[in-house]
Amino acid sequence: MLTKRIIPCLDIKDNRVVKGVKFLGLRDAGDPVEVAELYDRQKADELVFLDITASFENRKTLVQLVQKIAENIFMPFTVGGGIADTDDIRNLLNAGADKVSINTAAVKFPELISEAARKFGSQCIVVAIDAKKTYNDIGSSDFHWQVYINGGRTPTELDAVGWAKEAALLGAGEILLTSMDSDGTKDGYDLELTKTVVEAVSIPVIASGGAGKLEHFYDVLTKTAACAALAASLFHYGELSIQQVKDYLIQKGVPVRNEKKN
Repeated sequence: MLTKRIIPCLDIKDNRVVKGVKFLGLRDAGDPVEVAELYDRQKADELVFLDITASFENRKTLVQLVQKIAENIFMPFTVGGGIADTDDIRNLLNAGADKVSINTAAVKFPELISEAARKFGSQCIVVAIDAKKTYNDIGSSDFHWQVYINGGRTPTELDAVGWAKEAALLGAGEILLTSMDSDGTKDGYDLELTKTVVEAVSIPVIASGGAGKLEHFYDVLTKTAACAALAASLFHYGELSIQQVKDYLIQKGVPVRNEKKN
């Protein structure tokens, strides 16, 4: 059985790590390079860096900051935010990213996914999906998960499940799935959303949004077939360490990579 990955996430705004609740109320969580080095020492399986205002502000990702982080860590490194074309992807990969995460540009220009997969390989193309439960009519119990872009600011007409399937067909190697309803709440991952998307695609899905305690990692990794669990605030503010999560999962029989630092 493949080992499950535990992935901390750096949401970046104004060159600082920040974290909010449901994409709002951002508060400072430290210097990106220092935080990244901490997670490297804690033996995180990967690190995700998201420049959360780049697309909304119509600017490029902070390449120099990406390069500085890449020079100081030794784990797989995914970078997203402000990516508009394959030149941006090349620049980030050259700066030290192992994978890139595309959200807004992928929705606006789906052909970017297939073009990037051809040029750089599907293994380094991650499509990020920010999804929010939306009821189809007022008073209706029928709902779908609506895709948002521009750092969760702009709703689209896309359904998250359908979009995940299309992204996979276009050549994405992985889906980074964030529940906007659960993000930052610490009430647990959205198991229904995660399970539905995982079962709809044949590529790995990273679950994101809602981690607040050890049991939440166990739930999302055993009650869905998510390949990884991403978390931010509870790691940033020292409520749990990567090793605590891994030790708990090992105790519960969940396969994880375990390389304790001597």
